[in-house]
Amino acid sequence: MIYVKDIMTRNVRTIDSSSSVYEAAKSMAKWKIGALIVTDGRAPVGIVTEGDISRCVARAVETSTSLKEFEKKRLVTVSPDERVEVAAKAMADAGVKKLPVVEDGALVGIVTQTDIVNSSFALVTSLKEMVQARYRPPDFQM
Repeated sequence: MIYVKDIMTRNVRTIDSSSSVYEAAKSMAKWKIGALIVTDGRAPVGIVTEGDISRCVARAVETSTSLKEFEKKRLVTVSPDERVEVAAKAMADAGVKKLPVVEDGALVGIVTQTDIVNSSFALVTSLKEMVQARYRPPDFQM
């Protein structure tokens, strides 16, 4: 079994909820990432993505708008001790591509659809190699 803690990214970029949409966009560009976890103190309270920033621009939302005033969606999180399949189902059910990983109310990582696909690919590749190592084709000498 593969657990979220085995594939998550531990160093997560965050932004305070009092920051502006502009500051979020600037931070994402600086760090070349597609999302920031929005925090209130140390507690994760939301997530802002490149898609959210694009929608703000399309709706002519002021870039000085605080993330506190930003669209409110229920933050879907996962525990580091949860199985990867459960995280994948939570993503599918919520229609999201990234899940903050939370333990005892504190942000400890993030897991993405890409992380899950890569871990699944690595598992399939490992299984294939194991099968090939054990399989010896019959000797067809006549």
